[in-house]
Amino acid sequence: MISAETKFRAAGRVGSPLVRALLGTVRTEITGDEELERFRRDGQPVIFALWHGQLLPLTHHHRDQGVTALVSEHADGEYITRIIMRLGFTAARGSSTRGGTAGLRGLLRAARAGRDLAITADGPRGPRHDFKPGALIAAKLTGYPIIPVACSASRAWVFNSWDRFILPKPFSRLKIAYGEAVLVDRKSSDEELERLAARLAETLVDLVPPLPDEDA
Repeated sequence: MISAETKFRAAGRVGSPLVRALLGTVRTEITGDEELERFRRDGQPVIFALWHGQLLPLTHHHRDQGVTALVSEHADGEYITRIIMRLGFTAARGSSTRGGTAGLRGLLRAARAGRDLAITADGPRGPRHDFKPGALIAAKLTGYPIIPVACSASRAWVFNSWDRFILPKPFSRLKIAYGEAVLVDRKSSDEELERLAARLAETLVDLVPPLPDEDA
């Protein structure tokens, strides 16, 4: 019987080269990254907020940049961790929602080291496009600006999963769009955070055209 650890190691060793090879054929168009580039020049780390279903192409785009991603402690999160670590990420394991202290501690340690952070706003279990408070709490504690980022592909496999996980097809066109940065005041109330969550969810949905519901 194959152990879980063997499966996890295999996922990293096989998955990351496959991701690099497949998405290396994709033509990418970038829009709205002027503010992000300004933060880069100023040495200001950011929090990337994205939908879980768009994780793979966006991870590939930001590969080898030392970003720390929040990843669930579930078994599927371990597979993701092994792959993204070989794509140049580090991982903070756990949840960033209220009560998810392990995930937040990991993010805060990465922030103290000056790393960018990445949080799937509706992950790890959904519902799809339900912007949870994790990114906002992290921004409130770190002072980092939140950069919403979304993508769509001209041709993609769309998985039959809660997040409609996408895998761009070889030689497809990928559009990646960044939204306006959002700053969270340390004194923000729960009601203010809820309004910001709704605003960011709307931004992420509107940044790129919707993907097809089925494999194209």
